[in-house]
Amino acid sequence: MENGNSAYQDREDEIFSKKVRAGRRTYFFDVKSTRNNDYYVTITESKRKSEDGSFIKHKIFLYKEDFNKFSQALQETLGHVKSELMPEYDYDEFMDKEEETNNE
Repeated sequence: MENGNSAYQDREDEIFSKKVRAGRRTYFFDVKSTRNNDYYVTITESKRKSEDGSFIKHKIFLYKEDFNKFSQALQETLGHVKSELMPEYDYDEFMDKEEETNNE
């Protein structure tokens, strides 16, 4: 008889992972598979608490039937902020710093 942890682990086989560091926050974009070889994405925000150094994590599960709606809504939302609310902001400013950090 399988224990609950191994059964849960079987459902969460990680296929692909992308990490994005953003100051005190880190975002993880992970593709996972189910037992039936179906796929879903988890998006995790991990933020370090300054008091004790522990991490607070928030996770979103995104299923294939919602990929297009989620992607479209995210692009529209980001586009609105970039073009309507803060068009003068240099959104590439932190990309340059991240690339410098990764190349060291």
